[in-house]
Amino acid sequence: MVTTSLVIVDAANVVGSVPDGWWRDRRGAAERLRDHLTGFATTGLPGFPGPVELVLVVEGAARAVESVTGVRVEPAPGSGDDRIVELVADRAADRPCLVVTADRELRRRVEAHGAQCAGPRTVRQPGG
Repeated sequence: MVTTSLVIVDAANVVGSVPDGWWRDRRGAAERLRDHLTGFATTGLPGFPGPVELVLVVEGAARAVESVTGVRVEPAPGSGDDRIVELVADRAADRPCLVVTADRELRRRVEAHGAQCAGPRTVRQPGG
């Protein structure tokens, strides 16, 4: 039986990795990232061939972003990092998991639960 990998993207960290004015429209920046991620749902990411379950964790002003086909948006009730750790810990133990973030402390926390990590460039938009 093939198990679909779980890919969790730290929206605030990925959006914030490029100083392109995202802070003027946090929700819009998260929506653009969400829309860009849809293609990865079928193609997958390096080491995580598609299809994958993609989850975009949003917080703050981006909490109103809605899910679309291929990307489930998970609004964090508090800290986005805490919600990401919960999602990693709650997954089936035999299900591969990749967390996309550059946050060192978050990486340490999710790796303790068996997740792998990749940096924002893994999913950044061309030119972004």
